[in-house]
Amino acid sequence: MNRVVEITIQRTYTKEQTLGNATLLIDGEVRLRFKTLELPWLNNEKQVSCIPANQYKVVVRTSDKYKRHLHILNVPNRDFILIHHGNYAGSKNPNTGKSDILGCILVGKAHNDLNGDGIKDITHSTSTIKQIMSLIKDDDTIKISII
Repeated sequence: MNRVVEITIQRTYTKEQTLGNATLLIDGEVRLRFKTLELPWLNNEKQVSCIPANQYKVVVRTSDKYKRHLHILNVPNRDFILIHHGNYAGSKNPNTGKSDILGCILVGKAHNDLNGDGIKDITHSTSTIKQIMSLIKDDDTIKISII
């Protein structure tokens, strides 16, 4: 029988971004608490907005860019909404000059201003996604509640 993995994200919206406090449960037991970072709410517009608060089914996905990560399914009017590593949403990555996401969800340990622009970023993202993915099996039943 498959395990049930539930991720809950409690959001705080600002004009620049969306900050989140998240909990990961496996079969009802809290296994991890972490932070999330998303784009601001801009009416679910593609590539500039976070997704609507709701409950979604999630699957494990693998790509060359993000390795093993999570893919949120059936988001209205959106495709390829992923949960992956990155540090900047609402502010610009100093190396690329742009946000690290186009509507996805970044994960990490804390919200801090990493590049000194006065906008919060997320820390320890790569280690956090690795920790999350170490807890999740490919055949788990995964759902996310964004509130």
